Amino acid sequence: MTLSDVSAPGANALIKDTTTKDFGADVVNESRNQPVLVDFWAPWCGPCKQLGPVIEKVVKEAGGKVKLVKMNTDEHPTIAGQLGIKSIPAVIAFVDGQPVDGFVGAQPEGQIKQFIERLTKPFDAAQANEILAEADRLFAENDLPGAAEIYGALLAQAPKDTRAMAGLVRVQIAAGDLEGAQALLDSIPPDLQNEQALAAVRAQLELAANAPEEGEITRLESQLAANPADHQTRFDLAVAFAAAGRKEEAVDHLLDIVKADRAWNEDGARKQLVQFFEAWGPMDPASLSGRRRLSSLLFA
Repeated sequence: MTLSDVSAPGANALIKDTTTKDFGADVVNESRNQPVLVDFWAPWCGPCKQLGPVIEKVVKEAGGKVKLVKMNTDEHPTIAGQLGIKSIPAVIAFVDGQPVDGFVGAQPEGQIKQFIERLTKPFDAAQANEILAEADRLFAENDLPGAAEIYGALLAQAPKDTRAMAGLVRVQIAAGDLEGAQALLDSIPPDLQNEQALAAVRAQLELAANAPEEGEITRLESQLAANPADHQTRFDLAVAFAAAGRKEEAVDHLLDIVKADRAWNEDGARKQLVQFFEAWGPMDPASLSGRRRLSSLLFA
């Protein structure tokens, strides 16, 4: 069977060719029913010709658990470019409208079967927690590529796990790719946008986006030293400290405002503290200490 046979009239409905125009319907929308594998190929590509018959065979044998959509990158290069595909053949799995896993190059039949099994086998909460813990550990050790790979693998198994989505956003923030982090957040389905894990990274991204320019902290410190009662300058300095990762100093200054004038700026200092705690996470030492100190002020 040739690559063109899959789009011929009467071809197996599990396998079809697509175009840039039809990609949304054939892949994004269809992946909400079952996983869809997208095979990016080109007629001149030798490994593509090796992979094609093998992946088609495995997809048919899967009996409808997945579908295969083939895209000729010579005729339709846009989607591959948007997904950052630089080498073919490349296979990307879509689940619930999102790319969640993939591989590059011709693979043997056994590995393709394992790939599909990972996408389709039942997945329980204990497995998700175990994988998430490993990804979080790598992230804490600043192994950003390793963490991203495992967060992505978890999403391949549990595509609505917002903790893994948040993990990928944190990786991009840590790597300094704030635009990529924002784009990923924006791509998350609306029904998941208000989940707690995503609210936290959204706050973290906002902090990172407001990182002070060089010399800004020094300028604010000098201004505050000249007028310690200037709550706005103290507030701005706290935000700058937080964006620079100087969490304890940020907490100190906001608590000073709360202590001096709880009503200032419509309770703005306390609200900003709560946003910091949300961005840093409930178990962060600065969050734990800050919450205790804030409670002592509010309820003493």
